[in-house]
Amino acid sequence: MRTIFAPGILLAAALITIVAALSPAFAQGHAAPAYVGSQVCVGCHAAAGKGWTGSDHALAWTLPDEATVLGNFDDAMIVHKGVTTRFSRRDDAFLVETQGPEGLQTEYEVRGVAGIAPLQQYLLETEPGRLQALDIAWDVEGQRWYDLYPDQDLPYSDGLHWTGPYKNWNARCAECHATGFEKNYDAATHRYESHQAEIGVGCEACHGPGEAHASWAKAPDTYDAIRWPGLTEKGFTIGFSASVPETEIQQCAGCHSRRGPFGNGNPLPGTPFHDAYRLSLLRPGLYHADGSIQDEVYVYGSFLQSRMYANGVRCTDCHDPHAANLKAEGNAVCTQCHSAAGNERFPTLRKATYDDPAHHFHEPGTDGAACKSCHMVERVYMGIDGRRDHSFRVPRPDLSMVTDSPNACNDCHANRNAAWAAAEIEKRFPNSYRRGPHFAETFFAARSDPTSMTQSLLGIAEYEDLPAIIRASALELLLSVSDAGIATRTEPLLQDANPLVREAAISLQRGAPQTEQIPRLTALLEDPVRSVRIAAARGFIGAKIAHFPTQIDLALRAATAEMHASLLVNADFPEAQLAIGGGALAVRDVKAAEGAFREAVRLDPQRVDAWTMIIRILAATGDISGARHAADKALAANPSDATLKSFRDQLGVTKDP
Repeated sequence: MRTIFAPGILLAAALITIVAALSPAFAQGHAAPAYVGSQVCVGCHAAAGKGWTGSDHALAWTLPDEATVLGNFDDAMIVHKGVTTRFSRRDDAFLVETQGPEGLQTEYEVRGVAGIAPLQQYLLETEPGRLQALDIAWDVEGQRWYDLYPDQDLPYSDGLHWTGPYKNWNARCAECHATGFEKNYDAATHRYESHQAEIGVGCEACHGPGEAHASWAKAPDTYDAIRWPGLTEKGFTIGFSASVPETEIQQCAGCHSRRGPFGNGNPLPGTPFHDAYRLSLLRPGLYHADGSIQDEVYVYGSFLQSRMYANGVRCTDCHDPHAANLKAEGNAVCTQCHSAAGNERFPTLRKATYDDPAHHFHEPGTDGAACKSCHMVERVYMGIDGRRDHSFRVPRPDLSMVTDSPNACNDCHANRNAAWAAAEIEKRFPNSYRRGPHFAETFFAARSDPTSMTQSLLGIAEYEDLPAIIRASALELLLSVSDAGIATRTEPLLQDANPLVREAAISLQRGAPQTEQIPRLTALLEDPVRSVRIAAARGFIGAKIAHFPTQIDLALRAATAEMHASLLVNADFPEAQLAIGGGALAVRDVKAAEGAFREAVRLDPQRVDAWTMIIRILAATGDISGARHAADKALAANPSDATLKSFRDQLGVTKDP
């Protein structure tokens, strides 16, 4: 991130050279097929094209014109927290006047349109090439302008202001609203030169660049497969197979997940998820203790917890990928499997009648009779956008009484408490085995006191019948208490079949003596999954070993290059700069560390953790005056922060900045 590895940890050119050698086969000395555009595809695939045209995928990102802009630009106005935003027209241009990055009222021309329903956002260019998503959005159904964060007061100096890094379209959004997107951020100039093959989620966003396939389609008998090595027989970078649901699921997950990217933009379709992203686990603030959705985590992390995922259900069993809507209406989506007839693809599924008051205990046709109401709770994000939990969980109001996690029953029966709901469930489904012990009880306690839950967390992590994301989350909860005993106990998990578990287990090895930690992690430097290799490389940071055997040294260099490259391409993320700074400190490159932390607070002045490190570095190197100045700046951006006030007092700063 940031301008980072400053004076010299690794040169970007060297990183790119090393990482290129680790890319897919057709990238090694061979150009990947070119993107040809969705209109070429629909020329042959008319039915799929008809569904896609006008879909949420096709309209995920459009250019502004009379057809795409739905908001009221007829000199409309909204005032929020003292800031006035006006929407108007001038000739063919759609204009927004609002508070800019310097706090001044500034007029911008709309450069892009995001989405079609239930809301629409507008993209404004605050600098050449830099697109920002305005916080004032258009409610399509309600026909009104509204603020996405009505309870937040976000002045222009706040990192969460619409002009800040978290609302940057190039870095945070465009990848999942485009086809063949490349961010291309220059950390030295803080500029973007982003481009894409096609705005909107086109055919090639999922099927891969179409040049080779188009060549095959024109003349399959003379198709030159040698020109594009590593592709499917029909010229695709990805092959969807009915017998391998994981390929489809991971392709969808690239956008439908809460994750951190390793690359510069869209990975080529067919790239395994964990080679392109690091998935967010079941962390406080993102998920409730029972694993149900809390923040906007999208779908993948929830789906991985489900029995449906474990039994081979794929996204397209329920969703039409081209029209981007459900394949049936209402409960019919569920009863294609959950019925007395069952589904031959899932022979272990119990055949029974579910769409009946005997099961759901509600009047047919009401919200309470809808499968999704009980098994896919809805949470609203961005003010009006309802998203459903895809863990397909059985309502557990009894867990709400212990863990404070919400439940489906009280979502509707808000005037009753969880104890009432639990009693009702017990009455309707007495002695159900689905009300047994649950990881939520351990996670809830461990989030405040992991020491008291150490053995339970270890047991969850070691229980192979649990979903991997739950097991990995249990390991992550042990990080703050990791010691030699925990590191030894979890060593076998370094060879677990699932990369989420292997990656999480790597971090726990920090509790082991280095003489044990390094040998345990060595083989993982060459793990087949990039997220695991990067985690292993992090485990070697600061290792006090002068020389490694040649093979290990080469593996370490390659894995470290991947780690550094993933940070370099995300230099515009404040959180990446924190990682860069921490890594630089571990190898005692104080100057590079300070540079990274300063870049973090330039991007986001509210990163108190970065300010704290700057102050500590300056004080530790004897620059007390500089530390005082940094403390003053930090407090100017965060005037109520107790930690910064304490630092300032310790440094002898007596007056407010």
